Amino acid sequence: MIDSFFEELNSEIKKGVTEKGHPFRFITMATVGNEPVARLRTVVLREVSKELILSVYTDNRTKKIQHIKTNNLVSFLLYHPEKMLQLKVEGIANIVTDTKRLTATWNNIQPNSRKDYITDNSPGSFIKNPEHVEYLEDQNYFTILDITPTKIEYLKLQRPNHIRVLFVKTNDKWNGEFLVP
Repeated sequence: MIDSFFEELNSEIKKGVTEKGHPFRFITMATVGNEPVARLRTVVLREVSKELILSVYTDNRTKKIQHIKTNNLVSFLLYHPEKMLQLKVEGIANIVTDTKRLTATWNNIQPNSRKDYITDNSPGSFIKNPEHVEYLEDQNYFTILDITPTKIEYLKLQRPNHIRVLFVKTNDKWNGEFLVP
């Protein structure tokens, strides 16, 4: 019985990449680095491997990259409002350095979307006006983050009873236990 909940979360996470408009396409990512408070931001889920490694794209000058270099433990929050399904994912972030993968992925990004990774100033820099963003011609700061989940908490809000399950990955195997919702 518990395996069916893992199969559902696995399927729904993958739909975040494959189905247009799926609520798991835009997810909340938290990092801490060495700061006392988690920093949250919405990221786009770009890839999910069969091993459930989640990939997002980013500019390598962002605060999240600085945080991950200090502390590579991250978390995601995903919510599906129609299914009343919430997933909390904890994992280990890896900054991809494989130039072949980075180049191949970059070459598949639409030219208009590349603007997110070619600004002259780093994301979060102050500007006087939104029109004052300058773009580079021959350089980009594109990178990929791969997050390997270590824990996933499944919460389904339903009547008569909510269902909450904690899945923990040990020795490449996911084990689940029910929790009080």
